[in-house]
Amino acid sequence: MGEKKLHIAMYPWLAMSHLNSFLQLANKLAERGHKISFLLPPKTQAKFEPFNLHKHLISFVPVAVPCVDGLPPGTETTADVPFPLHSLVMAAMDLTEPAIEAILSDLKPHFVLYDFTHWLPPVAHKLGIKAVQYCFISSATIGYLVSPERKLREKMLTEADLLKPPPSFPPSMIKLSPHDARGLVAATVKEFGGIPFTERQLLAFTLSDAIGFKTCREIEGPYCDYLGSQFGKPVILAGPVLPEPPRSVLEEKWEKLLGGFSAKSLIYCAFGSECTMNKDQFQELVLGFELTGLPFVAALKPPRGCDTIESALPEGFEERVKGRGFVHGGWVQQQLILNHPSVGCFVTHCGSSSLSEAMMTECQLVLLPNVGDQIINARLMAGDLKVGVEVERGEEDGLFTREGVCRAVMSVMDENSDVGKQVRENHATQREFILSQGLESSYIDGFVQNLHGLLGPN
Repeated sequence: MGEKKLHIAMYPWLAMSHLNSFLQLANKLAERGHKISFLLPPKTQAKFEPFNLHKHLISFVPVAVPCVDGLPPGTETTADVPFPLHSLVMAAMDLTEPAIEAILSDLKPHFVLYDFTHWLPPVAHKLGIKAVQYCFISSATIGYLVSPERKLREKMLTEADLLKPPPSFPPSMIKLSPHDARGLVAATVKEFGGIPFTERQLLAFTLSDAIGFKTCREIEGPYCDYLGSQFGKPVILAGPVLPEPPRSVLEEKWEKLLGGFSAKSLIYCAFGSECTMNKDQFQELVLGFELTGLPFVAALKPPRGCDTIESALPEGFEERVKGRGFVHGGWVQQQLILNHPSVGCFVTHCGSSSLSEAMMTECQLVLLPNVGDQIINARLMAGDLKVGVEVERGEEDGLFTREGVCRAVMSVMDENSDVGKQVRENHATQREFILSQGLESSYIDGFVQNLHGLLGPN
């Protein structure tokens, strides 16, 4: 039955993390001989070329991103514009519908995998193509926020709604503070390409033939079952879809810097390419690292209102941490840094990709979520799985302090504390499971088998 090779088109939301996540899956599918047509903007293609590991089976199909009022000319992905303009990137992507229909009509794939383009399933169905919503955001997040039980089409979500999970949500440790709930309500009702974000998501899930998640049943099984019953469709799991080991080596300056510290002693902090903090919280964070007395490297964007990292640092800070503390404003080789022997702790914003990378390493996790799904990811990691410690924040204002940052870091770095022992053991167990021989492979095989099942007997 699994003999027939599939042809799968992919058209992810035009954000680097989404494109990356889809390409990782494409590589695993191409490894098994399936053909992938990956739709993405022409200039962006060059950035992903090095990560296409099966050029004879994965072809990049160029899609021109139309001009939209308010978007700088030449914009292709969210990486090209600040966060407030992301909604316009979505509006531009929506305008590609006729082009996508023409491409799919020409390619005639068996499947199209997508995430935010709620209009794609009807287009695909018209052409006799199956549409699979592929989600690398956790099933717990989707279940908590956009479950049909929330009746999002009938009413706007309120802060009070989000303080409790939907009625038949699985038992879990996911709890939101008033501040979290407020932020998530704002994000869910926010217009995203002309319609509220949750409405777009709800349609994208409802109209699909199946929902795919990048996760394992052993980790998120109850949430996947919940969503399957709520949406009344097959939920198919791709497993951990581990990032490929980097094929580059650590730049010399980092190798030299990290090599100067003893094993597992250093804190590494990074908040992804799209998180910009306000200056006060940025300062509390780095002062928290200073308080630990430990060496640290923080790769952060300059906070709002500051042009450079240097101008944002607290007075006298650089002098005080000279030789042990480094704050860097540019891109770094995160996977290689996380795997460096001197790095013992990772302070993360809880983006899905960063968590995937972190779970493959021996770094202890300190969780400091910023927006959206990161908040529920943090509760899943600290509460359900107990593989990390979340930095305390004010229930109402959502602010953290340097003392809170220091406490969270020290609790995971101390091997003898109860918390330190517990998260170390749990992290080690999860890591061993995710990296266990054959696990990823059997999930990808199962994913393919499920796709064949959706095609029915041919």
